[in-house]
Amino acid sequence: MLTTATAIAVLSAAAPSMASAEGSADLRVESYVLPAGAAKPSLKELQSDRGMERLRELARKAEPGARLAQETVGPAASYAPLSRQASGSVPVTETRGERSSTGARASAPEPARTMTYEECVKGLGSDKKFFVKSRFAVCNGASFLQTWLLQGRPAGQSAFNVRVVGTVAKNSRTINFKYYFTDFVETGRTGSSAMPITTKANIPQSWPSGARYSRGGNMPGTKTFAQLKAMRTFTETVTAKPGQGSGSADLVFAVYEPAISYSPPAPWALNGSTGGKLFMLAPRWDAAKYLANSTGGGNPDRKGAATFSYVPTMAYSAKPGADERAVAQHIKTAFTKPQDTKPYMSAKKVPGQTVNKPLHRTVNSTRRDDNRKASVKQCKRYWGANYTQGGARECDEYPFATTYEGAAEPDYDADAKKFNFSVKPIAKADNGAAGNILRSFYGNNRIIDGMDDGFIVKIVS
Repeated sequence: MLTTATAIAVLSAAAPSMASAEGSADLRVESYVLPAGAAKPSLKELQSDRGMERLRELARKAEPGARLAQETVGPAASYAPLSRQASGSVPVTETRGERSSTGARASAPEPARTMTYEECVKGLGSDKKFFVKSRFAVCNGASFLQTWLLQGRPAGQSAFNVRVVGTVAKNSRTINFKYYFTDFVETGRTGSSAMPITTKANIPQSWPSGARYSRGGNMPGTKTFAQLKAMRTFTETVTAKPGQGSGSADLVFAVYEPAISYSPPAPWALNGSTGGKLFMLAPRWDAAKYLANSTGGGNPDRKGAATFSYVPTMAYSAKPGADERAVAQHIKTAFTKPQDTKPYMSAKKVPGQTVNKPLHRTVNSTRRDDNRKASVKQCKRYWGANYTQGGARECDEYPFATTYEGAAEPDYDADAKKFNFSVKPIAKADNGAAGNILRSFYGNNRIIDGMDDGFIVKIVS
């Protein structure tokens, strides 16, 4: 099996002499992997001048080395090359929950935990390898294209798409994977109908390395092109029991790798197989005591839950009427006009704006208190000891006091830039609403303490 993710190595080994209508013929196959939604050239286009050259160029542009989503976080992020382009995602304006007008506490919306095939297709579009609806509902996919060559010229074409949807139910340790084989095409002279296609799902790496999994489902194994065209849909479940992870949160990280391989049947005999490990997903399991289902409802084998190890986005609204509006406006200024924020710092660029510089949660009470003390010190410095105006206002800080990037970061990390944060006195009600949203976001998305997780912030305005 070849391991290139997008432009799988061209197979050009000549077949041995064989009796056929053409007599001694050079029959071979060139195989490519493109994004699942990419427009595929027709056989007529392939047979035109430079047709095959254009196909090869399409494959080269499709990030042949990228194996993991750009948003991957944790140990899996360094296991294989990340995509250079952002994954498909639900627009932030669509993920925001409505703010309460009845006095109920503001909170972050529940993340999506289901995904239809149609949502996956739309989310991947024409050029994406990954679609992250939430860290509990993700999909990826690829289009496998085979060009059947006679005497070096395209004589036929076949293709099929594979999309894999991964979902996790609330407070569950079981990840459900659904495989969709679709868009089968056969044109001209091919051996595709009888071509055996093998589908596997590997877990090539775990952290810790000794982690073990329970797996179920009806994966197809080896089926022909024609059989898969008729069967189309398959499932697999993967569960990791608690008690085998690292640290107090009982963390297990892994990479999950769908792999497709096929080899053309006679008379298209070749010296090797074709196919590839087309992409990877990054599952994670935890049993953190500060997150939901920490006891499993009395069943130790069910405590904790699974997620996918991707950087999620927390949205604050700066729209009129939003409970957290003053906080959102403060953060927006820190993002777009850092020179206008306090404390002054000439090269200020606060983190949490991009997936390569996310925020990281801390559950350490001492660190949180130190962050708040450092923030309040600056509020008093710039607005005076009475900045609270008798308790009507509070010192709002970004990055949040509940993150490692908070105002006291230089006290813990000698390499951290001093004053790379922003403070501002704002209305107590807005600050409280924003805090409620942040806390519920942590819980809803199972954000764990430390550098192996992260999140970013977006302002809706």
